[in-house]
Amino acid sequence: MTLDAGNKAPAVTLPVSGGGELALSKLKGKPVVVYFYPKDNTSGCTKEAQDFQAAMAKFRKAGAEVIGISKDTVASHDKFAAKYDLSFPLMSDTEGKACEAFGTWVEKSLYGRKYMGIERATFLIDAKGVVRNVWRKVKVPGHVDDVLAAVKAL
Repeated sequence: MTLDAGNKAPAVTLPVSGGGELALSKLKGKPVVVYFYPKDNTSGCTKEAQDFQAAMAKFRKAGAEVIGISKDTVASHDKFAAKYDLSFPLMSDTEGKACEAFGTWVEKSLYGRKYMGIERATFLIDAKGVVRNVWRKVKVPGHVDDVLAAVKAL
């Protein structure tokens, strides 16, 4: 399944860093940036998380929430968040439910070997729960600035 701009955002509830669960549906009323990344503590994923953290005050000023999602465990997310002082929630999708719902569990290829993994992708969901922007196959440099500009344009 592919999720596109104009589609209603999937209702996803997952365990979250810091404990408990978070339901995306509970965030209606404000814009939400949901970004999927392959793995905690890898170079690209760390840089992306740091970029979102560096811009967090601007996202909050624009009234938006930022949420990261990967298949890592809550324990892994907690360590990752503590190590890099991340102030936004990281959802743990160990069963791949959110990845399937958002269409980010895809076939990848590395050195000719095909395997399934998380596509680095970001979704901007408006206050009514509708996907407004989708970025797939994200390249980390400059990405957060593009997302912030889209949030401000809502």
